[in-house]
Amino acid sequence: MKISPGVNVKILIVEDERKTGEYLCMGLREAGYAVELLNNGVDGLHQALEGDHDLVILDVMLPGLDGWQVLRGLRAQGREMPVLFLTAKDHVDDRVKGLELGADDYLVKPFSFSELLARVRTILRRGRSGMEPTTLQVADLELDLLRRRVTRAGKRIDLTAKEFGLLELLMRRKGEVLPRSLIASQVWDVNFDSDTNVIEVAMRRLRAKVDDGFECRLLQTVRGMGYVLEVPEKS
Repeated sequence: MKISPGVNVKILIVEDERKTGEYLCMGLREAGYAVELLNNGVDGLHQALEGDHDLVILDVMLPGLDGWQVLRGLRAQGREMPVLFLTAKDHVDDRVKGLELGADDYLVKPFSFSELLARVRTILRRGRSGMEPTTLQVADLELDLLRRRVTRAGKRIDLTAKEFGLLELLMRRKGEVLPRSLIASQVWDVNFDSDTNVIEVAMRRLRAKVDDGFECRLLQTVRGMGYVLEVPEKS
C-alpha cells in the first residue's frame, strides 16, 4: 500500500496571512500537489517568473507588490500560467479587474477548501486541454465526475453529496491509506476531532452501498491508520 502519492503538479501560493497560507499548503499537499508558499508580492513575482509552476494562487492585498501588480508583471513577461485570485474584496469591479488582467478565477474569502480544490482542478483541467479524466474506475466501480453518478457492475448506486465526495477522494487516492484527519479536512472542511465518529459512520454507510452484495470488497479499514480503497490481492 502506498502512503503518499507521486507529485507532479506544482502550485505557487502567494499569501501573507500565515494561517491561511499554511492551511492551503496542508490541504493541497494532502491532495497530491507540490506546493510552494511565499508571503509577499516581490518574492512571489520573482519565483513565478523563474519557476515552472502549473498554477499560481495569488492574494490581492500583499506587501511589496499587490496581486494586481504581480499579475501584470507575469503577463508583461509573457508568462501564461493560470492564476487564481484570493481576496476579501467582494466588489464586482474588483472581480472584473482581476479577470481583465488575465486571472483565470476569483475566490472570495472566507471560502471552503473543497470549493478551492474544485476550482483548482477545473483550472488545471482546462490548462491541460481536457486531459483530466472525467470518470474514475476501480475494478467494476465507476464514478462519473460530470454527471455525479456512481455505478458498480452496471448497477446505479445513489449517494449523498458527502458520500460522493468521500468516494471520489478514496478513488483518486486508490491504494493509499488515508488517515481520518485528511478525510476530515478534504471532505468536511474541518480539523479532525477525535471525539466524533462522523467519519466512521460515513464509511460504514458508504461500505454498505458500495460493497454489500458484491464478492470483492474494495473499502478497507487499516487499524490505527485509516481507510483505503483497493482491489484486494487474490490469495
